[in-house]
Amino acid sequence: MSNTNPAAAPHSSGVDTKRSKFVQLCRTPWIPERLLREYGGRCSYDSKFRRAARILQIIWMRHHNIPSAIPDGERNTHLGSHLSAEAADAGLNFLSPAIHLLAVREMLLREENAAYDEDRLVGNALSSQPLVFNAFGPLALDLKLATKVFRQLLPSFVQMVDKVTFEHSPGRRVGRAEHDDRWLADRSAVDVALHVRTPEGESGIIYCEIKYSEDQTGPAARWRDRYDQALKQVRLYKDPSSRLLRSVELEQLTREHALSQLAVDNGVTPRAMFIAIGPRLNRRVQAAFQVYANELLPLDESDRSRVAFRHFTLEAFIDAIDVAGDQDTADRLWQRYCNFQRVYDAALSLLAPKAQPLAPTGGSSDEDQLHRKQDSKPSSRRRSSATAKSDQSAAAPEANRNGQ
Repeated sequence: MSNTNPAAAPHSSGVDTKRSKFVQLCRTPWIPERLLREYGGRCSYDSKFRRAARILQIIWMRHHNIPSAIPDGERNTHLGSHLSAEAADAGLNFLSPAIHLLAVREMLLREENAAYDEDRLVGNALSSQPLVFNAFGPLALDLKLATKVFRQLLPSFVQMVDKVTFEHSPGRRVGRAEHDDRWLADRSAVDVALHVRTPEGESGIIYCEIKYSEDQTGPAARWRDRYDQALKQVRLYKDPSSRLLRSVELEQLTREHALSQLAVDNGVTPRAMFIAIGPRLNRRVQAAFQVYANELLPLDESDRSRVAFRHFTLEAFIDAIDVAGDQDTADRLWQRYCNFQRVYDAALSLLAPKAQPLAPTGGSSDEDQLHRKQDSKPSSRRRSSATAKSDQSAAAPEANRNGQ
């Protein structure tokens, strides 16, 4: 078995197959500066994808009448993608009250030393932290759905999903993992861990890392001597001394995959797999996944203790939810996180309000046609946590919170 190929699309393992109803644009749309100013999405160091993703979150907030943290009368700001204090406290950063309650419960009952940023989780629409709960919360609340989804994505590894946990590290089973040299001597953790039963009847764990608007430029964890030792110990890499594995773009994947292999080696689970999920249009994330995969040794079919790496697009994950039967969740995830047709339409209506598209550009739906004219932003009080920060800190990309 190769450990270097991207995962195949869903639609397998006994689940009824159908053509995906979700069609992505061929590339990330360019965002005019005027649109950024008008929507409150101006951030000087956003990547092309992150800029479009920020506007998509603002469109989603406007469509659902969610007040932003933009102070009255101020337009030259990035705070259009931040919820007001009242909206954040009401749980409006989540797709349902049940997911909000799950996120709060998981944050309160977090594992020892687990890293949560409450402001990002409840108040930052662009953050990948709420995406983790919006995408995996429905699966945690409905294990039958989780089983159907992952029997599509990983049919040779998953027969049934038994449990879903968040912000998890196997090293925390032994107390202070940062002082246990069986692990990585840090706080490295994955976003989600799915406890499964394999088709052979063994127990296993799928360790998951989820990306959204990250541009893979850091901040990175401080590299430790223990990491060098672990990279040789886990026997996953063609060259454990490779600089690529230690690069800002790849080091988090390196740490989390090594941690997943150590979970097997230290007897936490007999089998494991490490997967990564990110938007197809986020080219930097997709490139990081592929470059990392190319650093891995091919898997030996006879050695079931080896932890494989697979990467999926967020679009494929959402499509698997749709095929599994939860069309409502799939539709809401698509509209919020992947339907960049809405961003294209907003830019087109600003630059050429009387023009008509020559042909569909992909990803359009009846709902989108109703929202091309965006509602004006509801008035709101400024979110206290956002006003206390500078533009740079409040809009900063996701911190690498795992290797502190």
